[in-house]
Amino acid sequence: MTRKRLDLVLENMTVEDVAAEGNALSHTPDGEVVFIPFAVPGDVVDIRVTKKRKNYMEGRIERMVKPSERRLEPFCSHFGVCGGCRWQPLPYDLQLKAKQQQVYDQLVRIGHLRIPEISPIIPSDRTQFYRNKLEFTASCKRWLLDGEDPDALSPEERCGLGFHVGKFFDKVLDLETCYLQPEPSNAIRRFTKEYAVRHGIPFYNLRENSGVFRSIFVRTTENGGTMAIVCFACDFPGREDMLSAIAGRFPEITSLFYIINSKLNDSISDQTPLLFKGEEAIWEEMEGLRFKIGPKSFFQTNTPQAYKLYSVARDFAALTGSETVYDLYTGTGTIAQFVSRNAAKVVGIEYVPEAIEDAKVNAAANGISNCEFFAGDMKDVLDGAFIAGHGHPDVIILDPPRAGIHPDVAKVILAARPARIVYVSCNPASQARDLALFSEHYEIVAVQPVDMFPHTAHVENVCKLKLID
Repeated sequence: MTRKRLDLVLENMTVEDVAAEGNALSHTPDGEVVFIPFAVPGDVVDIRVTKKRKNYMEGRIERMVKPSERRLEPFCSHFGVCGGCRWQPLPYDLQLKAKQQQVYDQLVRIGHLRIPEISPIIPSDRTQFYRNKLEFTASCKRWLLDGEDPDALSPEERCGLGFHVGKFFDKVLDLETCYLQPEPSNAIRRFTKEYAVRHGIPFYNLRENSGVFRSIFVRTTENGGTMAIVCFACDFPGREDMLSAIAGRFPEITSLFYIINSKLNDSISDQTPLLFKGEEAIWEEMEGLRFKIGPKSFFQTNTPQAYKLYSVARDFAALTGSETVYDLYTGTGTIAQFVSRNAAKVVGIEYVPEAIEDAKVNAAANGISNCEFFAGDMKDVLDGAFIAGHGHPDVIILDPPRAGIHPDVAKVILAARPARIVYVSCNPASQARDLALFSEHYEIVAVQPVDMFPHTAHVENVCKLKLID
């Protein structure tokens, strides 16, 4: 059954403001809210309504009647199709204003939390080429652009290597130039695609789980380290030649891995990366500390902004040198080691065992002896017995995934009664929900947003909580 197309166009609508999830909003003459992507406040547009809900509508720009005086020309040729960097037409100062408002809305208007005045958001020094990690997916049936006839394209021309489009798991947009990651990222992606096409290596079919070439990850560091991880659905006779060609073309790749992934999804968290050439890891440096980054390591994807984020977390922790600090969801122990010189002891807990091994290696490499790291599910590891065995936390730092923390984790934290909690979040909505769990015994005394991802609606936020009883 096909979904009926709404035959409704709203003419000469003025875009009024930026809304959540990267959209903008307008109001009909009757006061109904309409959300539209890729719009800038001040645009006058005709809107094709695509969804009609009880309290709002969704649509897309059918015709630009008059562009806003503040509208910028998108710098990426893939804008509007890729789905990423959807705020390119929006001046950066308006992006920051919208993110600041998003934090306020989630904590106060929706979360009903009592907070102090939110500090001005910390902007990103780079608004292009700021990411240190990207994953490019291979597909034998790439996304077709307007005007392309699939019957007129050869199988080779149908191959693509790039990003998933919108909500389509099996649609991949073939990229020419991406402005997210510095070189040699684009060059590695282009060469790898061209090599696979030229040598007849079948690109993956995401619907049928067939083919050979699946994806490639590229990781880079501020000091010039580059890692590439090539993923195949199965081993094949030309695998070594392909990897040798990549290594030969890009001597700057200091770590080249491959993965044989035959399962139905692209996640590599349960896969074994095999080193083909070079070092087993690349290293990032921050304030004199070195951090090992392996194929599956978690590290904040905007390194200069990560430094600012961690600096905020350390300032909020207000350590004097005598405290025991728990760093929950520690990843590779970056924040733990960042605050260790100001603490008596730091205890880090993380779900991914490989990340904990990296954290231990990092601590040893940095000569840090007052950090302990433990692997396991947070709600299973962190309990009263663990705290009794490893020391009462004076300060707890939280940096959980987007979903936030488990209620059982909140109960243990409340029972431990640390003097301060520093909550770092990439999702102010789940952060607001979790902060409400602490509101009876803690007050929020500082809020600091940080922009990690320019041209997107995502925002990082740090809250400082102080015990009030």
